Amino acid sequence: MSVWFRLNRVNGRLLIRIWNIFAAFCLWPSKYTEYSIKNSPYKNGKGDIVRETAEACKEFGLKFGVYLSPWDRNNEAYGKGKEYDDYYVNQLTELLTNYGDIFVIWLDGACGEGSNGKKQIYDWKRYYEVMRKLQPDAVISISGPDIRWCGNEAGQVRSSEWSVVAADMTDPAITAQLSQQEDNEEFRNRPLDETQTDLGSRECLRSEKNLAYYPAETDVSIRPGWFYHEEEDDKVRSFENLKEIYLSSVGGNTTLLLNLPPMKNGKLHPTDVQNVKLLGEFIKDTFNDNLADIAELQTIPEKDIHGNSGDVLRTDHYDRVFENAAGNRELTIQMRWKEKNMLSYLVLKEAIPYSQRVEKFSVWYAAAEGKKEKLTEATTIGYKKIVDLQGIETDLLEIRIEDARVAPVLSFVGVYK
Repeated sequence: MSVWFRLNRVNGRLLIRIWNIFAAFCLWPSKYTEYSIKNSPYKNGKGDIVRETAEACKEFGLKFGVYLSPWDRNNEAYGKGKEYDDYYVNQLTELLTNYGDIFVIWLDGACGEGSNGKKQIYDWKRYYEVMRKLQPDAVISISGPDIRWCGNEAGQVRSSEWSVVAADMTDPAITAQLSQQEDNEEFRNRPLDETQTDLGSRECLRSEKNLAYYPAETDVSIRPGWFYHEEEDDKVRSFENLKEIYLSSVGGNTTLLLNLPPMKNGKLHPTDVQNVKLLGEFIKDTFNDNLADIAELQTIPEKDIHGNSGDVLRTDHYDRVFENAAGNRELTIQMRWKEKNMLSYLVLKEAIPYSQRVEKFSVWYAAAEGKKEKLTEATTIGYKKIVDLQGIETDLLEIRIEDARVAPVLSFVGVYK
C-alpha cells in the first residue's frame, strides 16, 4: 500500500479511495451489511482498509477523502425509498465518524437498477445534512453543492471553463441526468454533451437570476475502466496523454481526479506507476523555476488600487494580489529579460477570493527585430490557466487582459522553460 501513498505524494495532495461502488462491497467492517470486508479472508475478517488508508494519509501528509456510491446493486432495500436512505445514511455515518477528518466526500449521480430491478430516488437533502453535521469542513464533490463534475470521463474539458454558473447547476438532479445509468465503456468514452459546452458565458447567464460559484473537476481513469483488468495492460494512458490531460484540466480551471485501479493483489501495475511517475516528474521539473522572478516586470496600470506594483504577481499567494481600480477592465503585464529564453509555458492565476472575472486575454512576444507578435488568445483564466508558449525564443513576453466582467484581480504570473 505504501506505493500508493508515495505516488500520490509526488503527484498530488489528496487521496480518495472507493469504499463502496455499485457492487456495494464495503472495504470497512460495516455494522449494517454482511457484504463487507469482515466476511473476507483479508486479515481473517479483522481488516479495515478505510482505517489503514486514513492512517497512511496522515503518515504521508495527504488529505483523505471518501467515496460512497449511492447506487447499490446488492442491497435489497435499494429502490424502496426511505428504507434504503436509512441504510445509506447509516453507512455514511460510519465513514464520517470513525476515521478522523475528511477533506472531501465524493459522490456521483449514478442511478441504475438494483438487484431487485428497481431504481432509487436519492434523498440528497438528507445526505447533505448528515455530511455537513458530521464533517462540516469537508468538500462535497460531483453530486454535491461544492464541486461539480466536468461532464464526462474521457478527460475532455471546455475551452472556456467558468466556475461562476447558474445556481440551478448545483441541483444534483442535473448531474444525475448526465451520469451513469449502467456500467459500460460507451459511457466512459462519451464526449461532453453538446448542451454542456458553455455553462458560464455572459450570453449563457444573461437570463439567470441567481448564480453560484461552483468549480469543476475533471475525472478520468488511467485505464479504459475504473477497475483493473489484465487484458487492458496494453491500454494504459501514456505519459504524453496524461500530460495533455493535466495541462488542459488543471491548466484549464478544473481540478483533476486520476483513477489508478489496483490489481487483485492490492498492488498497482508497473506501467501505471511508471507513467504517473513520469507525469509527476514533468510537473516538478517544468514548473520549478519561474523566469518571472528574474524578469523586469511592468504593468499598465503601473500600480493597483492598493498601491502595489506588478512585483506582487511573482508570489503565488492570495494575500498579495494586483487589483485593478473599479471600472478598469484591462490590464497589461510585460516581462523583459536581459537575454532570450526558450519559453514553454505561461501560468496565470486569478485571485479566486474575488471570484472569476477575466473573459478575454492575449499573449504577445518580441519576434524578429523586436517586433511584437500575437502568439495566442484565450478566454477564461480562473484559479489557474496554463498556456502553451510553443517553445518560442524571446526576451519579452506580454499578457494583455482585454476584457473582464469587472476589474480583474490577479494573484500570480509564472513563465517556465
